Amino acid sequence: MKDEKRLVLIIRAITIFFMLSLILSGITAFALESEIKFLCKILDIPLLAPPEAYNGLKSWIVVVKEALIYNNNHYPFMAYGTDWLAFAHIIIAIAFIGFYREPVRNKWIIYFGMIACAGIIPLAFICGPIRSIPFYWQLIDCSFGLLGFIPLYYLHRLVRQLEAMALNKE
Repeated sequence: MKDEKRLVLIIRAITIFFMLSLILSGITAFALESEIKFLCKILDIPLLAPPEAYNGLKSWIVVVKEALIYNNNHYPFMAYGTDWLAFAHIIIAIAFIGFYREPVRNKWIIYFGMIACAGIIPLAFICGPIRSIPFYWQLIDCSFGLLGFIPLYYLHRLVRQLEAMALNKE
C-alpha cells in the first residue's frame, strides 16, 4: 500500500508539472508582440532593424516582430487566433485534472496527450513549408512535441505499474 501511495504521489507531481507547462506555454501566446520586443532587446536587435541586417535566427525574429507589429496595428483581429491557441492549451491542461484524480480510470487522457504531442511533428513539417516557416524553426516546434511526449510516456509507464499493483491486490 505504501508503494502504491508513493507511486500516486509521483504521478500527481508529474501531472501537475505537465499541466503547469501547458498553461505557461499557452499564456505566452497572449502577448506575442511584447514578448518578441523583449526578445529583440535581449538579442540586441534594434526595434527598427531590417531583416536583411541579420542572418538565420535573428533575421527570422525580425521578420516575426515586423509581422506582429504590423498585424496588431492594422489587423488586430488576427491575434484572436493566438488567443484561441492560448485558451486551447489551458483547456487541455484542465482535462488532466481527471487523470490527476484517478490515473488508472482516466489513463486515456495520457494517450490523448501523447497523440497530440506526436501530431505536432507532421503538422510542423506539413504546414511549416506552406507558411514559409524556416526549417530550423520547424525543428524547434517539433521539440515541443518531443518534450511533451517524454513526461506523458513516463506517466503511461507509471500508470501501468499502478494497474499491476491493483491487480496483485485482488
